[in-house]
Amino acid sequence: MKKISAKNTLIGMILSSAMFSGAVLAQGTEADSTVKKAEAYGIDDRGIVARNTTGLCWRTGYWTPAMAIHECDPDLVKKPDEVAAAPAAAAAADAATTAPDKITFSADALFDFDSAKLKPAGVQSLNEFVGGISDLKYDLIIAVGYADRIGSEEYNRNLSLRRAEAVKAHLVSRGISPDRVFVDGKGEANPVTGNSCIGDRKTKALIDCLAPDRRVEIEVAGTRRTIKDSN
Repeated sequence: MKKISAKNTLIGMILSSAMFSGAVLAQGTEADSTVKKAEAYGIDDRGIVARNTTGLCWRTGYWTPAMAIHECDPDLVKKPDEVAAAPAAAAAADAATTAPDKITFSADALFDFDSAKLKPAGVQSLNEFVGGISDLKYDLIIAVGYADRIGSEEYNRNLSLRRAEAVKAHLVSRGISPDRVFVDGKGEANPVTGNSCIGDRKTKALIDCLAPDRRVEIEVAGTRRTIKDSN
């Protein structure tokens, strides 16, 4: 019988341990990626990311640019070789151009109640927004419209989409490339007010209470800015 030295046995144990640890680490990395994907995007039972009617991935309220995945937001996710090649100075420069995380306008800044036509005050607000990002380096702008729960779900979804499209049209009129602006309408989803507004009848009190739910959120590359409208 061939003898196995203690030295060879020890080496074998170390290699086996290293291989096992590597497998566990790989599984952990894959699991973390899956969890991140499930938190940031809406996925079905097959693990496939759901998409809206315009082909964009459906993001959850927990989504941030740091959680972007290549299949949904390729412009926000760099390839490993690109990340390795990027100098630290460039990263510092990009960080220096990052805008404030959030800008909130008054509830009636963009639209009248139950309307998708921009008000003069809304036009001015969007002009200021465009001026604020004129010096920023960005690849993508996403405008997502929301409505309150007054009215049918289908009507509110269409209204929120029309408002997002109105915002895009104005941004394009101010010189932003239409290829860089994407829109979506989520209707009465993700209400800011939660269950704090009581009642279902369209009273002035309820309309005023639900004002925070009526909004258009604008995301610019890694920066999120929120513009609120009415209805």
